[in-house]
Amino acid sequence: MAGIGLLLAAESRTNGATNAVPDAADLSLEQLINIQVTSVSKKETDLFTAPAAIYVITQEDIRRSGMNSIPELLRMVPGLEVARIDANHWAISSRGFNDQYANKLLVLIDGRTVYSPVTAGVFWNVQDVPLDDIDRIEVIRGPGATLWGANAVNGVINIITKSAKDTQGGLATVTYGTEDQPSTTVQYGGHLATNLFYRAYTTYFNRDNFSDSTGKDAADAWDAIRGGCRIDWDKSDENKFTLQGDYYRSDAGEIVDETTLTPPFVNRVNAVDHDNGENVLGRWTHNFSDTSQLNLQMYYDHSEEGEESSDIKNSTYDFDVQQRFALGTRQDIVLGAGYRYLTEETRPDFFVTLTPDSDHEQLFNTFLQDDITVVRDRLHFILGSKLEHNDVTGFELEPSGRLAWTPTEKQTIWAAVSRAVRTPSYLEQDILENRSFTPPVLVSVFGNPNLKSEDLIAYELGYRIKPTERLSFDVSTFYNVYDNLITPVQGAPFFEPPAGPVVVPLTFENISHAETYGAEVSAEWSVTDNWKLTAGYSFLQTHQDPNPGYINNPQNQFQIHSYIDLPHHVELDGAVYYVDQISPVLGNATTSIPSYIRVDFGVTWRPTKSLELGIFGQNLADCSHPEFTSYTTTVVTEIPRNVMGRITWHF
Repeated sequence: MAGIGLLLAAESRTNGATNAVPDAADLSLEQLINIQVTSVSKKETDLFTAPAAIYVITQEDIRRSGMNSIPELLRMVPGLEVARIDANHWAISSRGFNDQYANKLLVLIDGRTVYSPVTAGVFWNVQDVPLDDIDRIEVIRGPGATLWGANAVNGVINIITKSAKDTQGGLATVTYGTEDQPSTTVQYGGHLATNLFYRAYTTYFNRDNFSDSTGKDAADAWDAIRGGCRIDWDKSDENKFTLQGDYYRSDAGEIVDETTLTPPFVNRVNAVDHDNGENVLGRWTHNFSDTSQLNLQMYYDHSEEGEESSDIKNSTYDFDVQQRFALGTRQDIVLGAGYRYLTEETRPDFFVTLTPDSDHEQLFNTFLQDDITVVRDRLHFILGSKLEHNDVTGFELEPSGRLAWTPTEKQTIWAAVSRAVRTPSYLEQDILENRSFTPPVLVSVFGNPNLKSEDLIAYELGYRIKPTERLSFDVSTFYNVYDNLITPVQGAPFFEPPAGPVVVPLTFENISHAETYGAEVSAEWSVTDNWKLTAGYSFLQTHQDPNPGYINNPQNQFQIHSYIDLPHHVELDGAVYYVDQISPVLGNATTSIPSYIRVDFGVTWRPTKSLELGIFGQNLADCSHPEFTSYTTTVVTEIPRNVMGRITWHF
């Protein structure tokens, strides 16, 4: 039962056409530090002075990494926990509570949320856009609920794609290797009229199976096709319009252990998830002045995830309006309101039932944030809150206060206190799942329609410094207090009439409390004009009551990246990652995933401005290693070494 049965448990450097690919050496440290970000305040803010723990993956980082998917790109973010489960599943979280469907991390693509209200997580295998079209990925570690609402508890990932104006001309990429067999993208951008630009693309990939620790095929090969288009109309300096949409279809394999009431009581099958979906988004931006702007956005998103015996269908209709304006000379206000209508539908089978099997939910929200200049160019106080009403838990208030102090142009000290909530998922409220059967005991999981939201109070402190023009440091610390965490609780056993098994019920309850604290450090050093080093380290400590008995998050993580530009347009790029050991759940027990070191290396050559050739190796330190466990099986998949070649042609 792959579909739902076990689900519970830098600003782009390219201006104009993409035919000119920038060198990392062309970017000064000053340019890298002064990247404009929008996820912190829903307005353009300098990265260096932003009062949040934010990291930006730029298009240059993406191009030189050799990564072939968005989840793999996120490994570059210090403090983010990224663990691959098999060929098409990942566990990704920020500041703890990592899981196959980590439920405290909000993910958006161009302002469209891809967080599933059914599972309270992200289906990472279908979050696929052409990597060449990504302008930047802004990652906030820490709560962002004041602006982005419920479920932005431990972090926000905002994937921002390029305007069609910046992707003029043709693009073709082909990647082939031990994993990609092959991956291809074909795209063309042009203009329909004065200041009216478009691009259309199609992508296809076929990725090979991984293996388990015994060398047996993990049956997790997957292939997908995706297509879409975007239109940007810069009607005037005051008015800009965007219309974009995508369609995808994917078949992804996985091993599933199905509970049965007859011997051998567990039926292991090779299932195939058939996923498809489409979305369309429209946005209008009106600039009244440099300090006043109106944004109106609407989108529709539909997705279906599942296999032959069951599936999940989601539809989201979202409307959002936002106004920014100055009040006097010392206040910059952003306010907005939104409405979201969601429908969910599931098809039950023997293993899982949701009651009701279809439902809908409405969400109303409004927010206000005031950026107050206390001392011009030196001290800012940002105060705001979001007020939401949903059909599950009613009203939710998510305030925050942030302080940003820049004692000098080369230093920023920031602090924040925030509240965020995570609303219960459809599964946690309505599921009935037969988890395991050992005669005569059947362990079943029951939903709870009376669940409350989980809530967080977060305390953060950060410091950024640029001691020289070639060197910068970013330090963030945090202390988080969680209440009402949703946890399965064992109830009193009962007999299933007339002569059925003894049922041991597990019911979701708001009974857990947790405290986490830690630190994240990143540094960037331009050793020479042609050699840049970046490094990151994170520490995380978690205390949860009652103790869940498993550890899903590495206590220590470290990474270092090297970017070298050689003569004749040759680039050498390398990365080393260290991830500490964890002890995640495996079936009805736990297992140990040892610490590992990952080594990546790549060489790219641009013989002309329009042609790029690259060879990349990933996981070079060993032939394979495990990183996480799956909900669907007790088979632990090994993540293999990957070698691939890539050709990119701009025309």
